[in-house]
Amino acid sequence: MIRKIMTADEAVADINDGASVMVGGFLGTGTPEILMDALVRKGVKHLTIICNDGGLPAKDGKPARGVGKLLEKGMVDHLIASHVGMNPLVGQGMNDGTLKCTLVPQGTLAERIRAAGAGLGGVLTPTGVGTMIAEGKETLTIDGKEYLLEKPLKAEFALCRASECDDFGNFRCNLATKNFNGVMALAADTVIIASERIIKTGENHPDDFVVPGIFVDRIVGGEMPWLI
Repeated sequence: MIRKIMTADEAVADINDGASVMVGGFLGTGTPEILMDALVRKGVKHLTIICNDGGLPAKDGKPARGVGKLLEKGMVDHLIASHVGMNPLVGQGMNDGTLKCTLVPQGTLAERIRAAGAGLGGVLTPTGVGTMIAEGKETLTIDGKEYLLEKPLKAEFALCRASECDDFGNFRCNLATKNFNGVMALAADTVIIASERIIKTGENHPDDFVVPGIFVDRIVGGEMPWLI
């Protein structure tokens, strides 16, 4: 079997300056924090980050969470996300010209990522028709209703969080940590998961897992159990 289990630092070693990286999670819930920390240690710059949001900033003595750790260190040039209002670093970066932010409606973001994983040419959605979201995009009228053509969204790397996986990479996410992790694992060239628990292949029934390990390239253990 291919060796997939490694340390967090080994797993992110080839994420270099200018890479495009998907990050699972929703305001830190379901984000692989040990992979965020490894990227910060590596000090990589000029990243394009595709995620739901800008994470959470450091506040009241608590450290930043999720993508907020990368923004705090100035590692991101382009943020493609849906909800950024919880992290003032995003607005600050946009205002001072150090950060480009592309806002994508949340459902559209999920569908564009799913389209990349499924090998589709795009998705049609009425969301954003007649707004600035539609600027520069192709529209189609079907049965009298107008739709935007939204193209697939893919990345070089996807950093996902698992509640449990086996040593081949079959994994599942519990409760709210599911969010973008499953769909992102299908839409990147290299998929890295950080898991709370790693078991031997065959120890669990295959139906216990949601994402097949064939999509997973690297596995890191030691992710802390998620506490809301």
